[in-house]
Order: sequence, then C-alpha cells, then structure tokens
Amino acid sequence: MRFTPSAMRFAGLSLGLLFAANAVASDESQLIESINLYRSQLQRCGGQVSSELPPLAADPRLALTAPSIGNLQQAMATAGYPMKNVQAISLSGPRDAPSAMKAIQESFCQIVLDPQFVDIGVSRQDREWRIVVARPLLSARLGDWQTEGQKLLIELNVARSRPRQCGAQSFAATTPLTWNATLATAAETQSRSMANNNYFDHKDRDGRTPGDRAELAGYDFQQIGEIIAAGQDSVRKVVDGWLTSPGHCANLMNPQFRDMGAAYAVDPKSDAGIYWTVMFGAQ
Repeated sequence: MRFTPSAMRFAGLSLGLLFAANAVASDESQLIESINLYRSQLQRCGGQVSSELPPLAADPRLALTAPSIGNLQQAMATAGYPMKNVQAISLSGPRDAPSAMKAIQESFCQIVLDPQFVDIGVSRQDREWRIVVARPLLSARLGDWQTEGQKLLIELNVARSRPRQCGAQSFAATTPLTWNATLATAAETQSRSMANNNYFDHKDRDGRTPGDRAELAGYDFQQIGEIIAAGQDSVRKVVDGWLTSPGHCANLMNPQFRDMGAAYAVDPKSDAGIYWTVMFGAQ
C-alpha cells in the first residue's frame, strides 16, 4: 500500500507528458499546414512574386533535433533520407505555430517558397523550432516523356471521374480528357525550358505564356490552362501534390477542358532536377 501514491504520481506524470507531446505534435502539424497554405498562393518574396506551389510532404526523417542541425548532410544520412538538397531553419522564441509562421514569412520566405523542395519536417522543443525542407535524389525509373505523359492522363482522368473539393470550390465528376499531341509538344517544350534554364514559372525566359506556347505549337483554342511541378520523381507524387493544392486541383477538375498534353524533363544541373508540365485545352 505504501507504493500506491508513488505509482499514482508516476501515472499522472506520464499522462501529463503524453498531453504535452500531443500538443507539440499538433503545433508541428499546424506549422506544416500553414507553410503549405502559404505556398499554395501567390506570394511576394525577395522582390519577386512566387508561383503557386504544391504542398510539401511531411517526412518524419526530417524532424531533426537541434544538435542534428549542425551537420545536415550527416543527419540526413543517419536518418536514412537520400538527400539531394536540404535547408534548415532555426527559430528561437515563437510560442506557437502562428508565431513561427510569421517569423518564417518575415525572414525565410525564399526557403519555403523554393520549388525544388518537396519534403518537410518540423521539430519543437519549448520555444526552439527546427524546420527542415529537402529534395531527395531522383530514384524512380521513368519512361520517356510521352510514356509518363500518358500515365498522367490516366491519373488525371481518374481524379476527374470523382466529385472533389479543391479548397473552397466544389467540383462534380466530369468528362475524361483526351490526349492531344500538339499540347504534349508544347508541354515538353516548357518542361525542357524550365529544366535547362533552371527556373519554375508559367512564363518562359522569352516571356511567353501557356497561351502563347499553345498557339505557337499550332493548337487553336478557346480555353487553355497549365499546371507545373518540380522535384517529384513519379507521376503518383506529382498528381498527389496537385490534388492537395487548391489552384492546381481546380485547374485539373475544370469541366471546360477537353484535351490534354503532358511531359517531363530532367537536367541534373538544375535545382529541382526534374520538371513537369500539363497543358489543358478546349477548341
């Protein structure tokens, strides 16, 4: 009987630690959600306006503690993350996820808006925060750009066959898209341009828009649209990112589009390594 109070105190302490751990995990998840919402909208950062970006995928291997930040390359190897590029943000002082997000927007917007990064991990110890964003080595074995483009067509038609919520917009299931070789050529041109010239934007280096590229390729359109991605090394990852990004999701669910062409391009010297373009159209 003498041991009962100690046991109860121990149980109470364990429960308190569990609640605290859940609160911290909630703050970490909330910060990742805030960063992804920030990426999903056009932002002015460093004197430039960012493109709408797909969300970063939460990866527990990137939730690094303070001592790990000192040598990121070693920490990535220890965590088993096949790193191509990585950046770490350290914050000291924010009391909660909104405060941490404000600090990121003010001082680290260029890191979280860098399109090459596809994964994220967040750790927190009291008011010390560690945000790690990374891009893994390309590991998937891809077919040629036409083969992967056709895979994108299949996946996007599966997505369009079901009702979907894209942010605040609701979309009913809609008609499948048809492969269009002219749009595919325009998509390949844009993917290759982004890869070889190391940029991520709907405007190419000559200032041409998706409509300009479709017209130059010979596609006579009434409606045109484009979605792009960078860093993901498989069709599945690309589509998952687009479906969880309200703007990309709304574009691919647009019932007015009838045709589609898609392509990817790789350049090891570029920041993101791999770039994807889908062009939608209606004649």
